[in-house]
Amino acid sequence: MVTIRDIAKRAGVSVATVSRTLREPEAVRPVRRERVQAAIDEMNYTPDAIARQLRRRSNETIIVIVPEIANPFFSGIVQAIENVAHDLGYRVLIGETQGKQERLDYYADMVQTRVADGLILLGSLMPRIVTNALDSGQKEPPIPMVLACEHFEPLECPKVVIDNIAAAHLAVSHLIESGRRRIATITGPLDNPLTVDRLQGYRDALEEAGLPFREDWVAPGDFSIESGYSAMRSLLDAGQMPDGVFCAGDEMAVGAMHAIREAGLVIPRAIAVVGFDDLRFGAFAAPPLTTIRQPANELGETAMRMMDAVLHKRPLDQLKVVLPHVLVTRGSTAMS
Repeated sequence: MVTIRDIAKRAGVSVATVSRTLREPEAVRPVRRERVQAAIDEMNYTPDAIARQLRRRSNETIIVIVPEIANPFFSGIVQAIENVAHDLGYRVLIGETQGKQERLDYYADMVQTRVADGLILLGSLMPRIVTNALDSGQKEPPIPMVLACEHFEPLECPKVVIDNIAAAHLAVSHLIESGRRRIATITGPLDNPLTVDRLQGYRDALEEAGLPFREDWVAPGDFSIESGYSAMRSLLDAGQMPDGVFCAGDEMAVGAMHAIREAGLVIPRAIAVVGFDDLRFGAFAAPPLTTIRQPANELGETAMRMMDAVLHKRPLDQLKVVLPHVLVTRGSTAMS
């Protein structure tokens, strides 16, 4: 049986373009509209048949978008989403973007054309159909969508997050209370909303304590172990050595700790380290890693229940839910 995807492939366009051609032909550029119509004619498929596909009822299928499937923090959230989805009668598909816009747009097209019912986003990258809607003055996303972990303030859709500014402030304040005065930070990518908030919390804690903020003690990473190692090496080679470092992710903290030990320094006597996320391996690091615990299970469960409410058009008590975070203290910041 010929499907809407077959038409899209024959015409060399996206499924969303076929959908728009059928529903709003005036919104499609003439050259693309003609290619879609030619494909429909060649394959002997009527627009009415495709329209029936587009009008079909809910698939009970949710797509969960993760930036990197190998990141253990996301796996905990996805597991919680899957548990709630199973109880509610939904199927869950996992989409990994690897930071690529075209991958995310592909999954968004699946929702726009009703192959799936909604998106739960665990990253900061936004589908083009959403940013285009915002550019045109629309505040609500054109597809059912829930944001988990990362916020995108201009968008009026359900969000479940923690207060990353307050969490980073707590982590850095702990380093200060343990006697550290030369505190560096290893961040995520500087254009990432999580990075922006956690860097703000770092700065706020330093300012409250009357400690200087130094640009040369801000070392960007990408949340990977390797980037944490490289960033810490650059901090150690830069001159005056910090006596504490706040890492915006546990994987980067583990990489940083390896660089510190490789330099012949003792943690936490020479440099204390705080991470973020409370991934399971942190408790088994050498020494065990002090970190900020995010409630991964609750993030996933809340996101899925929000999505269910959106799809059934039930009102939400809160459009934005902020979950609590906890500082877990371990050996990497022990008092000397």
